[in-house]
Amino acid sequence: MIDYTVVIPARYASSRLPGKPLLDIAGAPMIVHVWRQACRSGASRVVVATDDERIRDTIDAVGGEALMTRPDHPSGTDRLAEVADMLAMSSDDILVNVQGDEPLLPPALIDQTALRLADDPEASIATLAESITEVNDLFNANVVKVVRDLEGRALYFSRAPIPWDRDAFTGRPEMLEHDAWLRHIGLYAYRAGFLLAYRDWAPSALEQLEQLEQLRALQHGHRILVARAREPHPAGVDTSEDLERVREWLATASHQG
Repeated sequence: MIDYTVVIPARYASSRLPGKPLLDIAGAPMIVHVWRQACRSGASRVVVATDDERIRDTIDAVGGEALMTRPDHPSGTDRLAEVADMLAMSSDDILVNVQGDEPLLPPALIDQTALRLADDPEASIATLAESITEVNDLFNANVVKVVRDLEGRALYFSRAPIPWDRDAFTGRPEMLEHDAWLRHIGLYAYRAGFLLAYRDWAPSALEQLEQLEQLRALQHGHRILVARAREPHPAGVDTSEDLERVREWLATASHQG
């Protein structure tokens, strides 16, 4: 197993779910569930990066490590760059960015992402994708699509249904050829040196159009590896409906256990 660090960016503010990291799920705050899942991975260190003392205190209370970071970061990636600085990481050290609203994230996917990056010393980023099996997901702008080259490197990410089937999409297909369309999973492994360079770049034109920050890396010529997830990736918590779904799932799992 390689040596890598998990960083979980966690902001208290949320337009849809205020105080989202501290919302209760099955008797524990959401951020604690995420932290526990990350601790079950092969990471040598798990750090919660936050701008709120309540989140820091919550992680401290369960014996975890939390770092206070600046409140004005425009993205989670920028927050990771600050953490890389604070931990005095070398340029080749690997950090995995685990979103703070994914309490059901399988630890195996965290390991897979880190290992994929470690396998290619020329790559700056590794991430995951899975097949799109529902037509509605393909045309849903909230589902990010990715197209890869033959070596599994990202060619482009978009909220649009890419690749575009010129003949079939006119009639909105009833069935999908599953291997042709991939949904991007927002789990990233980075080299620390890339993060320190990234924070100095202005947002790119494509990034601003699509509202996808990984396009900044592509426009600067960096290699992003995209592996197929080895396990299903449960959806995170963006809405109150998502929150209730996760609460019900964990309550059922706890009862069955």
